[in-house]
Amino acid sequence: MKLLILTQKVDKNDSVLGFFHGWLLEFSKHFEHLTVICLEKGGGNLPENVEVLSLGKEKKISRFAYVFRFYKYIWGERNNYDTVFVHMNQEYLLLGWILWKLWGKKIILWRNHNKGSFLTDIAVWASDIVCCTSKFSYTAKFKKTQLMPVGIDENMFKRDTSIQRNSWTILSLGRISPVKKIDVLIDALILLDEKEIAFKASIYGDTPKRDQLYYEKLKQQGAALSKRNKLEFYKGVSHKETPQVLNAYEIFVNLTPAGSFDKTILEAMACEAMVVFSNDFLDSDKFQRMLTKQDDPVALAQKLEFILKNPSDFENIKKQEREYVVENHSLSLLTQKIVSAIMA
Repeated sequence: MKLLILTQKVDKNDSVLGFFHGWLLEFSKHFEHLTVICLEKGGGNLPENVEVLSLGKEKKISRFAYVFRFYKYIWGERNNYDTVFVHMNQEYLLLGWILWKLWGKKIILWRNHNKGSFLTDIAVWASDIVCCTSKFSYTAKFKKTQLMPVGIDENMFKRDTSIQRNSWTILSLGRISPVKKIDVLIDALILLDEKEIAFKASIYGDTPKRDQLYYEKLKQQGAALSKRNKLEFYKGVSHKETPQVLNAYEIFVNLTPAGSFDKTILEAMACEAMVVFSNDFLDSDKFQRMLTKQDDPVALAQKLEFILKNPSDFENIKKQEREYVVENHSLSLLTQKIVSAIMA
């Protein structure tokens, strides 16, 4: 089988999209040839059966040039792929579906966003199979949709006992934007500090230009904690470096609201950090102790206080976290399901 993949970025060093480089490595084991068209190309180390074609964002060319290259690539490579896999960006599908249908190519759309529009409906209609990981995804309602594992590299994200993990450490890692509710976390940390509870919190992440004001407000909000070395802000780290950071902290906090899904939750679980989240995406009752109320710093502070004071109570849960990820959301399982969907 030969597969055409369309995605936003191929760069193993990217702090947000670097994971897709790992997907391509795994997919390359199951397909004769992969042709990858991306908006932007960065660093990577892919096998010979993977060809990456960039639309040129890294060269800052025009949107017209993007579209011209898109059609040039899908036409020129049409004999080098049997199936099309559109990852997240429905725009690719809307541009190419007519040609792919005429050529008899099977079309798979991967879209996990909780919001959509009539354009999303058209993209779904034009697809043969739709994939998402969350029951809250806009595309989850369609009959042709298949729920998929998130695709966590279980060999990369695991507990590294050579890295010291202190029981009083708290971590937030990911894009710094209002949707991540980091202000709620800082309010909870302030409440912990007022009760003189020992902790050291770190916030890792890059900030989009549109959210720079939010980032500055966060720094002001946590200024008193930062002065006493109880809170530090760090730039985002590459996908490759993420497991090292996750292994250095006892508690991982992610407050992305219900309706969205943040894979860093599962990456932290795979590294056996104690995860606290407000997104009730897990079906298993065993993880309810990790769930906190949305937009409620008081409830979050109470949850963190209990974990900080009773770390031994959660050792079994941390083991169960990793087992859950490996059994339900591993990259190897995802690849098997994608291959099965294509072959069906």
